[in-house]
Amino acid sequence: MLDDCIDKWYKCGLQRLKRLIDRQLAKSSSKVATPGTEEATKPKPYRFTIKAHIYIGFAVTCIFAMGIVVSMIITMMKMEKGVRLNEIAQSFFSSVSLARLSEKDYFLYGTGLKDSKEIMKGLERLLITHYGELRGYIDYDSSIGLIERYVKLLDSIEELDRERNGDNPLDKTRRRETLQKEIRQCGYMMVNSADKLLSKGRDATDRLMLLFRTVQLYSVVFLILFMLFISHLLGKRVLRAINLFSKYSVLMANGQYATIMSGHNYNDEFSDLSMAIDHLIKELDRQQQILAQSQKLRAVGTLTSGIAHELNNPINNITLTAHMLLEDYSDLSDDERIDMARDLIDEAGRARNIVRNLLDFARESETIMEPICIGSVLMDTLKLAGNQIKLAGVNVDIKITPNLPRIHGDRHQIEQVFLNLILNALDVTLKGGHLKIHAGPSDDHNFIAVKVIDYGHGIPEHILQHIFDPFFTTKSKGKGTGLGLSVSQGIIAKHGGQITVLTKISRGTTFTVKLPITTIPADLANCGERINLSINN
Repeated sequence: MLDDCIDKWYKCGLQRLKRLIDRQLAKSSSKVATPGTEEATKPKPYRFTIKAHIYIGFAVTCIFAMGIVVSMIITMMKMEKGVRLNEIAQSFFSSVSLARLSEKDYFLYGTGLKDSKEIMKGLERLLITHYGELRGYIDYDSSIGLIERYVKLLDSIEELDRERNGDNPLDKTRRRETLQKEIRQCGYMMVNSADKLLSKGRDATDRLMLLFRTVQLYSVVFLILFMLFISHLLGKRVLRAINLFSKYSVLMANGQYATIMSGHNYNDEFSDLSMAIDHLIKELDRQQQILAQSQKLRAVGTLTSGIAHELNNPINNITLTAHMLLEDYSDLSDDERIDMARDLIDEAGRARNIVRNLLDFARESETIMEPICIGSVLMDTLKLAGNQIKLAGVNVDIKITPNLPRIHGDRHQIEQVFLNLILNALDVTLKGGHLKIHAGPSDDHNFIAVKVIDYGHGIPEHILQHIFDPFFTTKSKGKGTGLGLSVSQGIIAKHGGQITVLTKISRGTTFTVKLPITTIPADLANCGERINLSINN
């Protein structure tokens, strides 16, 4: 009769536990952080994308290049004008020189006067044609006046030479000498004017050549410096963002999730990428929490059988006491009735505490990072798994080095990790076997190490590389989900630690959990606990 009652109660408890698991999973799935919520990264007031940066830099470079081209074209035009002026000055000088040679031939040999006048008329046409180009370099009116005067003087001497010898040859000779003197003086003045024009033309050409070389040199140097400046700004912007993402990726790899702060007050492609990564991290964290809660409830299901046996004792005591009270109620004194009522209350409280511990472990809670002592975490975990240890018939030896520094983490999540490792070790340990748990300082002084050692059959090499993969399990169907070690690894990584495994075939496996000690000055006090005990069955 009692066995049937316990069996029905056990089945009812399993059904209720299944409904609890379903509700918890549904509750976890409903908490999805959608983009655009208050938790999402808010966009900056305006956008200045790298694409726009490149376009602006290209446009400004093109504007400067066009300005350089225009300045060089203007300089080239001025150079052409200077070269043309030099050519005109050369022609002017050559014409004056040829006219003087023809003049000299006339005075010596009596020929060439006509050529000289033709040259002067051509020179006059040259000055008239290029009046605009020569303006500012020669005295135009004076030059035309000199040419006209020179031609008149040549006409005068030619007329004088045509005249027949008159009554006074001496007067004619004096007049001729006077005209020759004036012609030479006028020719000298024209040569001097041509020489000045030629000198000015050469000076102008030299100045323009120097200006052209200066503009060319400064334009190329300025364009190169400007392009280097634009490239430096763009490269600095890109490299700064890449370095920022590298820094945050290291933090994320160590389990320190944080919103990526761009450091500037505008939006760009990297801002979009940071928001996408933040959303990805939040989604991964949410999925990790769902998996962790699922695995936690799976562990609760595993613990249920042990808890059912644990609850059997207080329920039996309550049932027997209640029957005795019912049957002998009239024969009992008031004090005996009170004692039996107290027994019922004590046994009910005992059962309530057992259920409360299970529910406290199974419930979904927010992550609370706080300084904790690893010894108390391990002892609470062993209490939770105590009934499973009794059912497995395994002897557990636990040793905790005294005065260990505290760790900084979430107590419930770390309990879940050690519970997974202990349950896995119980599955591979034969009845009557041994399981060791040791907590002490790590080789790295900033960490403490907790070792869970079993003496089972070990893990083969081809399986060892997959044990942390999600949904990978070697257990039979219905006995494992393959999430225990994967979820545990994620939790420890989030705390900045790591899980390593060392195994030998037929000699057992050691899982080592390394957790960083707290670095908060107010919480640097060591844990005073010292535990060295055995749980024998």
